[in-house]
Amino acid sequence: MRELPPLTCPFDPGYDLATLESHLDQSAHLMASLKISMACWLIADESVTRRKIAAAQAHRVAAVTGGGPFEIALAQGRLAEYLDLCADLGVTRIECGEGFTTLDLPPHEIVQMARERGLDVQYEMGKKHEGAFTEDSLDAGMARARTWLDAGAQEIVVEARESARGVGMFDSDGQLNQKFADRIAEEFGLEILTFEAPNKPSQFALLDHFGPKVRLSNVRLEELLRVEIYRRGLHSDAFGKANLRPLPPRESGR
Repeated sequence: MRELPPLTCPFDPGYDLATLESHLDQSAHLMASLKISMACWLIADESVTRRKIAAAQAHRVAAVTGGGPFEIALAQGRLAEYLDLCADLGVTRIECGEGFTTLDLPPHEIVQMARERGLDVQYEMGKKHEGAFTEDSLDAGMARARTWLDAGAQEIVVEARESARGVGMFDSDGQLNQKFADRIAEEFGLEILTFEAPNKPSQFALLDHFGPKVRLSNVRLEELLRVEIYRRGLHSDAFGKANLRPLPPRESGR
């Protein structure tokens, strides 16, 4: 079986504390990070949110906030307060994006504000409500993502929302646009790219296309182990694929 680093960022859309803690106990070694997603954590009991983030830290898993609260905070003129809150809670990284708003601050200023509070930054590429990428919107999205990398963002996340249908690289039927996926990978490299893959078809399509080293996010906690056995060729649908099948013992030690 291949030795792989953690490559999946599962997300918490509002699980109860016991469920999150149990999944961390079981699967933290497979998590590249944990996204405290949507805005649910902003209205949940604060003590529970703090315990969730502390549980991730105890398992050496970085906690990342989703991009929605960032966009709203900036649009409402409360970015500094939002960043203060994230830092106070112990979040490792914030996700920035322009999925449903237009930013009025340049990326380098936002990254600097985050760094002053000890926060890392990742940038989510793609719009939430404008459909799948076109040639023009992909070009514009990649150019904007490059601006964020130049400003100091450490990772690019490709939008797919919770459906992977009619958004980002997925058409209205949920089919992966492999040509666009390859363009993004060639532009940025798989080492700093993470593709949102919120359901089984999107997860399997990305692993089939890119192989076991592709980074995935927006994976529900209860689906993490399924993703990881598929990644390692231990799933019946993956075993027959040459780029996922485990190497025979005589080859694995070479």
